Amino acid sequence: MGGVTSSMAAKFAFFPPSPPSYKLVTDGLTGLLLLSPFPHRENVEVLRLPTRRGTEIVAVYVRHPMATSTLLYSHGNAADLGQMYELFIELSIHLRVNLMGYNIRSSLASFLTPSEQNTYADIEAAYKCLEESYGVKQEDIILYGQSVGSGPTVELAARLPQLRAVVLHSPILSGVRVMYPVKRTYWFDIYKNVDKIPLVNCPVLIIHGTADEVVDCSHGKQLWELCKEKYEPLWIKGGNHCDLELYPEFIRHLKKFITTVEKSPSQRYSSRQSTDQFEQPRKSTDVYEVSRKSTDRREKPRKSTDRPEKLKNQGLSADKLEKLRISFDHMQRSRRSVDCHEKSRKSIDHQLEKARKSVDRLDRIRNG
Repeated sequence: MGGVTSSMAAKFAFFPPSPPSYKLVTDGLTGLLLLSPFPHRENVEVLRLPTRRGTEIVAVYVRHPMATSTLLYSHGNAADLGQMYELFIELSIHLRVNLMGYNIRSSLASFLTPSEQNTYADIEAAYKCLEESYGVKQEDIILYGQSVGSGPTVELAARLPQLRAVVLHSPILSGVRVMYPVKRTYWFDIYKNVDKIPLVNCPVLIIHGTADEVVDCSHGKQLWELCKEKYEPLWIKGGNHCDLELYPEFIRHLKKFITTVEKSPSQRYSSRQSTDQFEQPRKSTDVYEVSRKSTDRREKPRKSTDRPEKLKNQGLSADKLEKLRISFDHMQRSRRSVDCHEKSRKSIDHQLEKARKSVDRLDRIRNG
């Protein structure tokens, strides 16, 4: 029963245009794959990617010459690459990112019912292509999941600890929760984002329309509450499920997020342990802080030399200061004169003592 329920939920979630909005053709001169009816672009590659489940997906890779991040985009329901193509081009230009988008399908040519596991295999194939064919590092990748595409996105993000960031666009809590307001996760549920989002270790941006009639905005808000590393969410007032890109704040907030996460170290998670090691020498500088406090004790006597300045600030005139100086000099001279009198008095006393002793000797001689 679980397989039947999961298959039904998946069929409900993914119903791409039939027939597809594009055709996959091969250029007779160059041998390159092209998406018809779209003209060839030098910075866009069309790819066929094998999955671990023995099927193929079609993907597009859009290059940007100034990019430092790569966006891996998982589209939502009722869409395919043909409908997303122009948006991918615009996002790459405005966000200055490389972008890979792929068809969440078991195969372009077949109409096999996509299952939850098939979609996981699809995103894994796209991620593997980025790593192996384009040399993209995990810490430079931003996963982007729209609507039901948030399912494969969160699943992969929970297993990649070094991702740069995650964007969830009109995300779902889970498959069943889209249809029924249940409070718990059942064994037959699919895309259990509500249970997986706490396992995502990178910054997460959530965008949701407040007037979404397909996936209620409460899905996005609950997911945001469960994020480990929250970023300021974007709740687009009046936004529905498939029109958020039309609002100016959408691209503005998304661009701000991309800029913010790109400012962080490229290996922000793999270097956590090394940054902790840097913290230890930093703590050792506290020893220097203690010694600096001891120098403050030497500073205290210096404050006394500033007393004339303080007196001046208190309103004493130069004449008064001069009088104080003269009075001080006079006291010094008086003390010196007293010292001289003291010395002369001691000298007289010494001489009288010597005379008294000599008289005593004469008396002893006379009596003897």
